Amino acid sequence: MNDKQTKRIVVKVGSSLVTNNGEGLDHAAIARWAEQMATLLTAGHEVLMVSSGAIAEGMQRLGWTKRPQEIHQLQAAAAVGQMGLVQVYESCFARFNLRSAQILLTNSDLANAERNANAKATLDTLLQLSVVPIINENDTVVTDEIKFGDNDNLAALVVNLIHADLLIILTDQGGLYTADPRQNSEAMLLSHATAGDPALEKMAGGAGSELSKGGMLTKVMAAKLASQTGASTIIASGHESDVITRLLSGELIGTRLDLL
Repeated sequence: MNDKQTKRIVVKVGSSLVTNNGEGLDHAAIARWAEQMATLLTAGHEVLMVSSGAIAEGMQRLGWTKRPQEIHQLQAAAAVGQMGLVQVYESCFARFNLRSAQILLTNSDLANAERNANAKATLDTLLQLSVVPIINENDTVVTDEIKFGDNDNLAALVVNLIHADLLIILTDQGGLYTADPRQNSEAMLLSHATAGDPALEKMAGGAGSELSKGGMLTKVMAAKLASQTGASTIIASGHESDVITRLLSGELIGTRLDLL
């Protein structure tokens, strides 16, 4: 994996990696992401983060123990939680002399040609300024009809938007397995696979937890979408120490999905 191939990187971290089992945000974990981002920027990469966690943080701040089903309650939780998400990212990134920016997107933003172009121009400008965009779905305004569905899909759309070279999807699983390793002891980790291979969609399981909306299937579909603009995808465990910097140094961790 050389620098030319991986100049522009989108890193997606799921809610299970930025929250303490859903009990609000994990400041120490976010500080570790910030440290790795600083290393990547020093090495000449451009990095964007797609981060979940706003609803989980909002639930904690509101004292809710169960994720609501009603869309306006979810939107209210996201609005409250987004305050905490931005505060933690900003303070953690500042420790490493990094500037960050909040970008909230909806599906309709990227479906509209003018707003799509504006979003791309803004992200390109932020990257030129060595600012790390922290991207999330704009949960406070979306409805079921225009939701991305999950941040895996959002991350892939961002890859397409800015023509990133690599999508790193960090999860609480080790990568893509031949079966669900939590239910099948004979499940084997795939170190390499082809993005868009229909067999992968059959292999991928459902959603992992009550807090997390995206299961392995959404990650496989995200890799397929990201490949449309030539990007490779790596699905790996966010619990691995220094996982991002190790991946960029060429270490094989998790599952890498490339074009045919």
